[in-house]
Amino acid sequence: MTIRSYIDTALARENFALSEYESKQVLRAAGIVLPDETLVTRPQAAADAADRLGYPVVLKAVGPRLLHKSDRGLVQTGLTDRDALVRALEEMRQRGGGDIENFLVQPQIAGRREFVAGMYRDDQFGPVVMFGLGGIYTEALADTSCRLAPLSPRDAEAMLDELQAQAFLGALRGEQAVDREDLVAILLGLSQLAVDYPEIAEIDLNPLIARPDGGIGIADALVICRPPSMPANEEGGVPAQSIRDLFYPRAIAFIGASAQFGKWGHMLFTNTVGGGFDGQCYLVNPKGGRIAGRPVYRSIADVPEAIDLAVVTIPAAGVLELIPQLQQKKIRNMLLITSGFGETDEKGKALEAELTRSARQAGILVLGPNTMGICNPHIKFYGTGSPVCPRAGGTAVVAQSGNMGTQLLAFAEQQGIGIRGFAGSGNEAMLTIEDFIAGFEGDALTRTVMLYIESVKNGRRFFENARRLGRQKPIVMLKGGQSSAGNRAASSHTGALASDTAVFNAMCRQAGIVKVDRPMELLDLSAAFASLPLPRGNRAAIMTLGGGWGVVTADLCAANGLTVPVLDPSVVAALDRLLPPYWSKANPVDLVGENDLELPLQTMEALLKWDGCDAVINLGILGRRIFVSRLIANGKKADPDLTADFHALVHDTIMQFEAQYIERIAELMQRYEKPVYGVSLLQDESDRTVYPVAHSPYNAVFYETPERAVQAFARMVDYRRFKDQSSG
Repeated sequence: MTIRSYIDTALARENFALSEYESKQVLRAAGIVLPDETLVTRPQAAADAADRLGYPVVLKAVGPRLLHKSDRGLVQTGLTDRDALVRALEEMRQRGGGDIENFLVQPQIAGRREFVAGMYRDDQFGPVVMFGLGGIYTEALADTSCRLAPLSPRDAEAMLDELQAQAFLGALRGEQAVDREDLVAILLGLSQLAVDYPEIAEIDLNPLIARPDGGIGIADALVICRPPSMPANEEGGVPAQSIRDLFYPRAIAFIGASAQFGKWGHMLFTNTVGGGFDGQCYLVNPKGGRIAGRPVYRSIADVPEAIDLAVVTIPAAGVLELIPQLQQKKIRNMLLITSGFGETDEKGKALEAELTRSARQAGILVLGPNTMGICNPHIKFYGTGSPVCPRAGGTAVVAQSGNMGTQLLAFAEQQGIGIRGFAGSGNEAMLTIEDFIAGFEGDALTRTVMLYIESVKNGRRFFENARRLGRQKPIVMLKGGQSSAGNRAASSHTGALASDTAVFNAMCRQAGIVKVDRPMELLDLSAAFASLPLPRGNRAAIMTLGGGWGVVTADLCAANGLTVPVLDPSVVAALDRLLPPYWSKANPVDLVGENDLELPLQTMEALLKWDGCDAVINLGILGRRIFVSRLIANGKKADPDLTADFHALVHDTIMQFEAQYIERIAELMQRYEKPVYGVSLLQDESDRTVYPVAHSPYNAVFYETPERAVQAFARMVDYRRFKDQSSG
């Protein structure tokens, strides 16, 4: 029989399952290697098969309704002679009754290490291949990894590397290391079956037993089929140019404009004009009159000029009537701020669906509803509900929570992080986060993509778009709703062990998404990716004003997978010429509290020149001005011999140094193409994370703590590895 005929057999059954024997025949047909075994019905045939295979043997009852045979006592291992085999068969026949069709006689696979592998289909992301510890450890430890199919050999290798119990894969208690090629071949075979046969819903191989020689034997298998589900609705797929046009309006109509301070119809117009937008703004309200000294048009049809973007704040019940008016006016883009749609109830969902259909037919692109707005600092367009105006830069931001999005914008403004554009995606009735990801791919101004998401409309499309974009530009993402919904109701171990969170995290790793757990991490990494060159490796040179701080940072590096290499003799010799004789002569390099302002820059350049490091972490150089200011204040009280001119000179000197230090860091990063991660000695209200440097492709970045600097370096290293592997 062919794989297709076995699938048809399963689909004709009530439980859609194949027996163990049939399941293994499917695997064999797919090229997966399995141990020899014999299907029998009578005791004499079982005994003959055991004589041929060699004792000890395993006897199993076979039937499509026997999904979990061990629970029913229908598996007997360690049978060492014909009499024991025959007795076991007769006892099983009594226990299993009509559910038993045949019996399998298998050679006993020797080995103390057991694994599990399988495939199941996630509702959002499609086929998922899983690997982990098997046997009695499967549910107890849940030590598993997974990837979306199709897998590459590198994906399969990564799954093995993610197993927490790595000792199980190596040489163990006289047994050889597990044959990784065998495991990779099994995982790739499962992936190919998933891709070629969408009717195969689940595959469970448990246990996979590692023999003493390291080879892998598949002891049990289960294949479950189901009619393939309908593909996710792909309607949409907004062209990238349409998304770009949304961010570059020349004329905006505010439909639902209000004179009342604090209402959406007033805030959006006020923030747009107050932010410096130099395009045309038109106010629309059926009452007419004047608002903010401007004429108010009673309908959009009355506006005399062409309009690129309609910003809509009228009640939900009236939005549908706008569509033919916008179509007649040839307005192609609607920013729908209004709530009261799919986020409310079934009636709201129906209204949202009707609005989306109508807008599609009219050729109108809708962002929202229930969105906080958009902004594009490159044209000083700040069309959001909050008066936030971050500087122009290379970080594109999309947030499914409007409040979280504007909070991120406020943090970005405060920390000096430049923004390419922002969109609160709202309900995503038409324009989804998948569309934005595709749109950023070809945008020359976008260097980094920052996402806050809670769900995705089309998981497979999200993954494919993100993986394509991630090969070019980093995606930094914070995911809300991380708690697992619990194990899904599934017939196999594979389906039960692969939680929503595990699958989502695996998708992120496979797509190269840099996933973070806290909002500040999102900003820290966006600052680093948008401001610094990508490190070539994970070797850190640390330079510090105090020894203890350097030791702590070295420990943090080790905890985050970074290395702190020993200094080359040539580097030690170069630093000997700069630093006092009692310097540490080691990495971290302790500047021993020297006040010579040239030393930090000279030391940093010596380290960046060194081929043995990939990045420099500098601690406590920036921020000394705060100490100096306090020292001056105390000096004025304690030492009348120090003149005001002297105090001014000291203040100006340290301020000038810090400004030069920032510029030189950008210059050195450009010269050596290595990142420099700064940690401020102290910070006050004037400090930020990013310090822009004019006419430089890079900016200086300073974090508040060593932890944040080290984590930024480590995550950039992870992304660098993904890029290197993707291009390899």
